[in-house]
Amino acid sequence: MLLEFSVKNFLSFKNKITLSMEKGKGNEIANNYVKLNDLEVLKTCAIYGANASGKTNLIKAFSCAIMMVRNSNVIPVGGKWNFINPFLFDNHSKKEPTEFEFVFVTNKIKYKYTYATTFDKIISESLEAFYSQKPTTIFARKNTNEYKFLLADENNLRSIETKNPDNKLFLATASNWNYDKTKDAYMWFMNAIDTYDSFDSILKEDLVLLSNEDQELKEFTLKLLREADIIINDFKVQYEEKDMDNNMVDMLIPPVMRNNIPKISSIKIETIHEFKDENNKKSNYVLNMDDESSGTKILFSLAPILKRAFEKGKVIVVDELEKSLHPSLVEYLIKIFNNSSLNKANSQLIFTTHAINLLNLNLLRRDQIWFVEKNTNNGVTDFYPLDSFSVRKDENIQKGYINGRYGAIPFINDISLWADDNIE
Repeated sequence: MLLEFSVKNFLSFKNKITLSMEKGKGNEIANNYVKLNDLEVLKTCAIYGANASGKTNLIKAFSCAIMMVRNSNVIPVGGKWNFINPFLFDNHSKKEPTEFEFVFVTNKIKYKYTYATTFDKIISESLEAFYSQKPTTIFARKNTNEYKFLLADENNLRSIETKNPDNKLFLATASNWNYDKTKDAYMWFMNAIDTYDSFDSILKEDLVLLSNEDQELKEFTLKLLREADIIINDFKVQYEEKDMDNNMVDMLIPPVMRNNIPKISSIKIETIHEFKDENNKKSNYVLNMDDESSGTKILFSLAPILKRAFEKGKVIVVDELEKSLHPSLVEYLIKIFNNSSLNKANSQLIFTTHAINLLNLNLLRRDQIWFVEKNTNNGVTDFYPLDSFSVRKDENIQKGYINGRYGAIPFINDISLWADDNIE
């Protein structure tokens, strides 16, 4: 589970900001957090803010930090991390490295992983493991190539150090060379946390799962749809890969690349609806998935992701959770993540949203609601939780947010300012 994520000097985040998933004060809504040894960790988190305030930048920060770990072993020596974008509206910041920090628990061990990077080299990096209350430094790196290791493993790690170029993360390199003390942390980044621009752009691989003969997944999908009041009795998924025809090869594939011609893949989904006529006679009707609503498509595509998360434990980070979904469906998704009988593996959902119906202290705790606000004078985004304000447990926070008590809302000028007396 994720405990904290921090970022500094990335896009609009000039200063270090930290998202904490550790429970704050108060024991209300006990289903919304889980106890891990001496820790209490939140299962869901909602992030609010005006348009262009930095919400999407936070999701991009998550994505970039994770993808650097995942791709470190494949980036060529001398390759550039082109998605590293420091804060540009400051002559000092744009020359400084971007910093990322994760604190998380995997296989019952708490880890803290931190690194600072420019687009062409890693400046610093460290991994700490909490085998007890006191952290143990597995490795530490500064000035790109100055390393410090556990004394017991130093001889082994010095040989791995020589295989790690300036632009690669040592966490990935050491794990690739079978160093056991970094493997669990590395695999957490590979398998236990995923980001999405929105749930209407689900990966094809997740839909392909539905084409397999997985009865449990099929039942889970149908139940998810029924609970959302979408009555689909059955569905059929066909996934097919076939060779390009010769005309497509001639048009699309240069001659020098024709030794490895990619296949064309297609997914066909048909939904089966049962209806009754005036004589109460039942009949089945088949629709192509393209004819279903956007919300139905999203929930359908979400099923493999949710089932996998609830079985294996994952952190799901998504921008604009409510896109193409009815407010009640968004609330439903939050509730199933907070439901311990469904979310048995304690997966987490972190999302940005404009859905003010979720600002309800019977649904989310005060420490589960965060705000982003950009300073229009300097372009810097600030990030803070609702519980940094003096908010009562029974307070109408929806009204407070609309009235601007917590900030993070757009300031709209009076429409009369659009009037131009010179226009006839």
